[in-house]
Amino acid sequence: MSSSLLSISKLSVSFGGIKALTDVSIDVPQNSVVGLIGPNGAGKTTVFNCISGLVKSDSGTFTFEGIERAFPKPHELVDLGITRTLQGVGLFNELSVIQNVMVGADKNYKPNFIKELFGLSGKVEANLKERAEEALAWVGASALLGKKPSQLSYPDSKRVALARALVINPKLLMLDEPAAGLGQDDIDALAALINQIKRRCSILIVEHHVDFVREISDSVSVLNFGKLIASGRYDEVKKNPAVIEAYLGHTDNPDENSKLGA
Repeated sequence: MSSSLLSISKLSVSFGGIKALTDVSIDVPQNSVVGLIGPNGAGKTTVFNCISGLVKSDSGTFTFEGIERAFPKPHELVDLGITRTLQGVGLFNELSVIQNVMVGADKNYKPNFIKELFGLSGKVEANLKERAEEALAWVGASALLGKKPSQLSYPDSKRVALARALVINPKLLMLDEPAAGLGQDDIDALAALINQIKRRCSILIVEHHVDFVREISDSVSVLNFGKLIASGRYDEVKKNPAVIEAYLGHTDNPDENSKLGA
């Protein structure tokens, strides 16, 4: 087993006195895909938001590349080599595809960055453009670089959003429901792409499409009501009575659990 890139230990979060997460621990090994699954409201996105600095933890430790530190703030993510996609695509409609990806390439992002980005020196802008072109090529979207988001299909928009996340050559890529809204052919293509990406970085993924998670994940962690109820290889975890009950509400016949890909 390779060493962990990211280790989250005993993470707890509350909102207005209501516990959203309780003592959740997750490890993401180097060059692996870890799926974070569970029913709606289980706390998966809250985990993502804590790692991304969008939600403050009540307690817990954050260890990245063997160094324990405070949970990062949003502006620290790029320097650490952490990037994420959103549940939606989150593209800027006023920018072209390549400009959208260039936005993700600069670690000095600030609120007025879009206005300033294309007033940069020719050398800096050329470097950002080259990196953006490489990221678009990586996800098979080179033909889209001059288009606007409004001209893209939903699957193409997803690919552009992924390119924007990949443009910094991250150490940890966090994918929030990347298969949502895609047809089977696009899901199959995404699975193949993720298998290529993990050669370069680790991936933590939240996804409801369990067949997709089963195909791409080296391991999964299952949340329910803000608590970690199981972790391990998918084929082992799906047999766990606590996991079956979380998805079905009973444990009478796990072989009928199509939601878990049985």
